[in-house]
Amino acid sequence: MTVKQLTLPELVSTCVELGVQGVGLWREPVRSHGTGATARLVRAAGLSVTTLCRGGFLTAAEPAERARALDDNRAAVDEAATLGTDTLVLVSGGLPAGSKDLRGARERVADALAELGPYAAAHGVRLAVEPLHPMYAADRCVVSTLAQALDLAERFPADQVGVAVDTYHVWWDDTAPAQIARAGASGRIHTFQLADWTTPLPEGVLDGRGQIGDGTVDMREWRGYVEAAGYTGPIEVELFNDVLWARDGREVLAETVARFVEHAGHR
Repeated sequence: MTVKQLTLPELVSTCVELGVQGVGLWREPVRSHGTGATARLVRAAGLSVTTLCRGGFLTAAEPAERARALDDNRAAVDEAATLGTDTLVLVSGGLPAGSKDLRGARERVADALAELGPYAAAHGVRLAVEPLHPMYAADRCVVSTLAQALDLAERFPADQVGVAVDTYHVWWDDTAPAQIARAGASGRIHTFQLADWTTPLPEGVLDGRGQIGDGTVDMREWRGYVEAAGYTGPIEVELFNDVLWARDGREVLAETVARFVEHAGHR
């Protein structure tokens, strides 16, 4: 998504040129290109798929809508397995229309994880519950902190459900470092993502993730937290940014690699 203006073949070739060895993919472009075709494209280039994003949106209370969400998440697990990634990132979903019941919505997420976790594990896929910044709690994600995400994940085996740690969403939370240690102790850090926090946020706030180094997040500090917790997996950069999307994607990707090395350390 950092360079969604590139086609998948362009993305893969640019990653190879820049020495990037893995890529986190989103379902929409994968489905457009074809899941099997995408898997073959990535493998032929010698790349790995680090994660697939996203499943989730599991807070519906109406039975038919809930069944559709579960079916879609099982399909996402199938797609992740075809792509060869062991991690499907979940964004939990916001409050149903007219609801004010955050606790009830989170419990429906837990109920869904109870169904999806064993299915994912049977396909060699882990579910990574991603807490989103509290500004998204109403409409996108009722799970706002790592503590809340771990409270859900720890009801299930670690090879079924863990968490995604994204600097954009947790940098403000002074309890997050302790929660990262908690997650690491049980092997539940399933992915680590970088994005910077810049202001003012754009209207709608969704596409305001800053390029690494442009904002207030100390990337080395957060990398230190996850590595101290035992995480040795890939580090992804995930930027939703209209300004970056309007630029040449190859240039943006090269810039992102350089910013990563400068602000987060070696690749």
